[in-house]
Amino acid sequence: MAQSLEGIRVLVVEDDYLIAQLLDEMLRSTGCVVLGPLPRLADALDAAKRETCDAAVLDINLGGEQVYPVAEILSGRNVPFVFVTGYADEALPREYAGQPRLGKPFKAQQLIRALSNLVEVPIGR
Repeated sequence: MAQSLEGIRVLVVEDDYLIAQLLDEMLRSTGCVVLGPLPRLADALDAAKRETCDAAVLDINLGGEQVYPVAEILSGRNVPFVFVTGYADEALPREYAGQPRLGKPFKAQQLIRALSNLVEVPIGR
C-alpha cells in the first residue's frame, strides 16, 4: 500500500475478534501505532480518557452497548474518529450525522483514506 501513516497513534474499539485483528493488521501495515483493539465499552472509555491518540476507529455496537460515550470523550479532547459499522447513516444520532463512517464490510484502502483525511495526511505521503 502506497499510503503511510507512520507513527500515527490510533485507538481501535471493536468487539468482533476477527474484525479487530483485521483492523490491527491494516493499520500496522501503514505504520500506525495501534492502541487496542478494545472490545468492551468500559475499557474503551478508560482509554479515551487516558491515552494519547491522533485518531480513533470506533465500532458503534459493542456487545449491545453503544460507543457514543467514547465518541463524546474523544470529541471533547479534539481527537478525530471514524465509525465502522453496519448501521446506515440515518441510524446515527443527530450529533454524529456528519461524522465519517465506513460501512462493514470495507476495504483497507477505504480505512486508510478515512484516517488520512482525519489526520490530514496526504495520500501517497
